[in-house]
Amino acid sequence: MLFHSSLRKDLARNFGATLLILVTIVMTITLIRTLGQASRGSVNPSEVMLVMGFSVLGQMTTIITLSLFISCVATLSRMYGESEMVIWFASGQGVGHFIRPLFRFSWPIMVVIGLLSLFVWPWSHQQIQDLRQRYEKRNDVERIAPGQFQESAGGNRVFFIDKDSPGQDWGRNVFVSSKDGRLESVTTASQGRIEFVGPDRFLMLENGQQWLMQLDTGETRLTQFERYQLLIDTDTAPADGVRNSRQSSTLQLIQQPTLSHQAELTWRIGLVFTAFNMVFLALALSSVNPRVGRSYHLGLALFVFVAYYNMLNVGQSWISTGQVGALSFVLTLHGGILSLALLWLSWRHMNWSWRNWAPSFRQDKEAVA
Repeated sequence: MLFHSSLRKDLARNFGATLLILVTIVMTITLIRTLGQASRGSVNPSEVMLVMGFSVLGQMTTIITLSLFISCVATLSRMYGESEMVIWFASGQGVGHFIRPLFRFSWPIMVVIGLLSLFVWPWSHQQIQDLRQRYEKRNDVERIAPGQFQESAGGNRVFFIDKDSPGQDWGRNVFVSSKDGRLESVTTASQGRIEFVGPDRFLMLENGQQWLMQLDTGETRLTQFERYQLLIDTDTAPADGVRNSRQSSTLQLIQQPTLSHQAELTWRIGLVFTAFNMVFLALALSSVNPRVGRSYHLGLALFVFVAYYNMLNVGQSWISTGQVGALSFVLTLHGGILSLALLWLSWRHMNWSWRNWAPSFRQDKEAVA
């Protein structure tokens, strides 16, 4: 049908252009933020692009939902602004007849949003967490660049090592300055290597000396040694760690229905409901007066999306603290928005007016006249 095909073509063009622009903007912002994290030592500089990719992938649910909403509003507003809607209305196509072609275009996108929110969202956050933990839990010797002073992970040691071996297990000309409470020490050695004692990692120093100073009393002591063990890591085994709700899979959220898991599950499912309701809201908001322009309605549409998305986040916080139940929140927010949008569309489709609801008032007014 010409009506359906022309509308879907316009929607596809606007959706593709909007998605490309939003992805570019989000990638730029995420890249700047990730570079800042790398400069602070929170992210491995060699993994900046990888972290950025996972971050953008996790935000694709919001990006695609917003792109769908903007494309629907922009397409329908253009049809109003160019008087194309008048032609369709004159041919017997009311506002309600636009629902079917809109959802024929939108349902594959909603399926993608559901897959991203239920599966890709937790996977991307899990990958980012694993990358950061792996970088933060690397041993102190691995943090050191040859010929450079480097602070340890805890900030209580400063290392200097001339590493001349192909691996990371040992090096020459070791310098270690550390502070433990009120005791400060400076240790030098001709060489050092990594050894494991149970789950702990030690730096084995050979042929060196250690200078100790008690900061409270000023007492000092110089000790020479042939072998000295310096504890680096108390536990080098990669711990599984307790993942928060964002890194938990959807199946884990269902199997462990704690308050935080219910809140996260409600948020993920709510993204699909949000995309569904946004199609109805776009159709209701797209009525444009050609003399006014479309910028007002686009601004109003963005405000509606931001308000809806913020309510979704606020509801997640309420559910996690037990202030409201998950099911009641879903019915109240998404059901309420859907009811409001359908009522609005019915009002416009049937061309209802306040005057039609008050005939007696109109008759009295005519009688007085």
